[in-house]
Parts: sequence; structure tokens; C-alpha cells
Amino acid sequence: MSQKITFIGGGNMASSLISGLISKHYARSDITVAEPDQQKCHSLQQQFGINTTTDSQQAIAAADIIVLAVKPQVMQSVCKDIASGVQKNKALIISIAAGLLSKDISRWLGDNISLVRCMPNTPSLLNQGATGLYANENVSAEQKQQADHILASAGVNVWVDDEKLLDAVTAVSGSGPAYYFLFMEAMQKAAIKLGLDAQQARTLSLHTALGAARMALESDEDAASLRARVTSKGGTTEQAINTFEAHQLEDIVMQAMQAANDKAIELAEILGKDE
Repeated sequence: MSQKITFIGGGNMASSLISGLISKHYARSDITVAEPDQQKCHSLQQQFGINTTTDSQQAIAAADIIVLAVKPQVMQSVCKDIASGVQKNKALIISIAAGLLSKDISRWLGDNISLVRCMPNTPSLLNQGATGLYANENVSAEQKQQADHILASAGVNVWVDDEKLLDAVTAVSGSGPAYYFLFMEAMQKAAIKLGLDAQQARTLSLHTALGAARMALESDEDAASLRARVTSKGGTTEQAINTFEAHQLEDIVMQAMQAANDKAIELAEILGKDE
């Protein structure tokens, strides 16, 4: 029997997960969205054929799983609003809000909640996401499997045993799409300077990125081996790689990801303060 899932918040990420669940034949009648915007409720109901309401308390009353899909800045007020209902039904709580620690969410919702904290990324909107997940000590093996099933509807999952590692997940996959966009942007600008028109530069750079990612995913070899295999001695690729290495690309990437990791820690401290 399907578990009854309530989404608090009906934004893009919630829509992506709902779409993924329905594509995997999850019962539409077991999915509810609580969203204060009446127009958005109507739109979600029309699009997915699910239950919608503007009343969060009503939405969680019979829920087995509650997905907190609101912006981090409003999470505290949302949690305090539904805390009494959460304590009554003891549902599994899944938070997909960036930067909010499990101890803070637990403090706002009440003690002894079963909480899975997730760090998805924007490709989840295309069901091509990469999500890091952490379960607190109250989450059962069955609940962990349920959370995995829900987030897997938007891509691939990686579980971490230490919540602090979600900051590293943020630095890798949470912020990572922007790194690749930046590299694509730089390649396109360089291609145009070398004589290609904008459309040619875009097509070649984006499909090269897609092809390289697929090769890496479908190969048993690591990225370093794949790079070595396409870098002929004395060839054009070697010249480009040598230039990257001369400018310490690896160090730049490490510094950038460390900065993202540190910022995630800083934001968690700010967002976790009681109002």
C-alpha cells in the first residue's frame, strides 16, 4: 500500500518530485500539496491530478511522509505552524531546504522526529539530479528506503553518515551545475574568438559536455584514465591540458569548492537562529 505523502510548498522542486513519483506509478490520490497560493494549488491539481489545499494542518493530519519543500528563510515559521500536527502523527519528515541543520528543524518541530535532510540540485527539475541525503537517529530502515524512493524519482542519491558531509555535497553537486555552466560559457566565448559563430560554439560545447559526462558514467575507468586516453603525446589536447595545469586548475577548483563548503556552514548558523 502506498504511503500518503504531503508536500509543504508547491514550488519547482516539489513539482519535480511529484512528476517523478507519478511517472513511477505512485498513486495520485496519496499525494497532497499544501500551498498558500490558491492559484498555484489549482495549477498543481490540474497538472498532476493530486490533492491540494491551502491548509497545512489539514494536509499533514493523515500523512505518513511530510516533505518540507519551502524556502529556508520561511522554514522556521512553517515548522512551528505544523509542529503540533507532526507530534501527533509521527510522520517521516524529509527536508529539501538548503542550509538548515537537522537539529534546528527538530527543535522547531519538536523532539524525537524522524528526519531525513536532503541536498538536491537544479537538474532534479529534469529528473537528472544528484542528491545527498542524511538520516537522523530516529529514522528506521523502512523510512530511509521510503525517502530514497522519493528522491530517486528526481535522479540519483548518495547517503552520508555524517551530516557535516552535506556541506561537501553542497560544494560538489548542490553548487556544481553552476561550475559546469561557467566552463561552458568560457568555452563558448573562446570558440567565438577562434572564429565560430555563437550557435556553432553553443552546439559544440554543450554536446561535448554531454558526451563527456555520458562517457564517464558508462565507463569503468575513472576520469583521470579517460582524460589520459584522449590526450595524445604532442597533440592539441595535451597543449590545452598543459595550459590548464600551468594555471593550477586543480588548485582553483579546490579553493572554489572549499569556499562553497565554508559558506554552507556559515549559512546554516544564520538560518538556524531562532526568530
